[in-house]
Amino acid sequence: MKKKYPAIFAILFFSVLCAFAQQYEMELDWSDEFDGTELDLTKWSYQTGTGSDEGLDSWGNNEQQYYRSENVSVRDGMLVITAKRESFGGKRFTSGRLTTRGPRGSNPGLYNTTFGRIEARISLPPIVGMWPAFWMLPQASPYGGWASSGEIDIMEVKGRLPDRYSGTIHYGSGWPNNQYSSIGDKWYAAGTGNCESFHDYAIEWTETKIEWFLDGVAVGNKTNWYSSAAPMPAPFDVPFYLLLNL
Repeated sequence: MKKKYPAIFAILFFSVLCAFAQQYEMELDWSDEFDGTELDLTKWSYQTGTGSDEGLDSWGNNEQQYYRSENVSVRDGMLVITAKRESFGGKRFTSGRLTTRGPRGSNPGLYNTTFGRIEARISLPPIVGMWPAFWMLPQASPYGGWASSGEIDIMEVKGRLPDRYSGTIHYGSGWPNNQYSSIGDKWYAAGTGNCESFHDYAIEWTETKIEWFLDGVAVGNKTNWYSSAAPMPAPFDVPFYLLLNL
């Protein structure tokens, strides 16, 4: 008999350091330490449902869970997203999804940034079927639909491969003619545990390079991309918002 228990996605802190001037010096622009007892709705908004019934604002990806606000909590200095094996809304599982875009894609949204260092300290569930992500999408879509306006995946982990994570950018033309480029699988350093241990995941994003960091160590970068609507640095030269989901 399979053991039934919730999968936990926990974040200790989340910070964005924005670049300024041509030297790319940085200052803290936005952060959340999760030191209260409730989610700060001036910083985050829930995305609920399956994302398949939002019309032009559709964000679903044929996933197996129904996103609910009830699956998100703040406790002991952490944001916690919990996936559960329970039937709801025609799905067999429930989970949580948060963004800084704002309710229904409000403009200018709760928080977005162009360039800087984006970082979070995260613990992830080493469970088959889990696919947690820490990522970014454009606040608007000035270059067209996905992925011509871009996507930045700072961290993705497949629960069946708990000893590694990956980072990716999506760009080019609209689906199905989109392009992507990944830094590939990056293994956790010996003695630091697997995805279930807390690790620092970050990118540093400039006009000419997106570089990924694991626990403060650079692990890969990308320096070449484009949009079908404009040359590099498009599409990664406009405001992007933050997402966390399990």
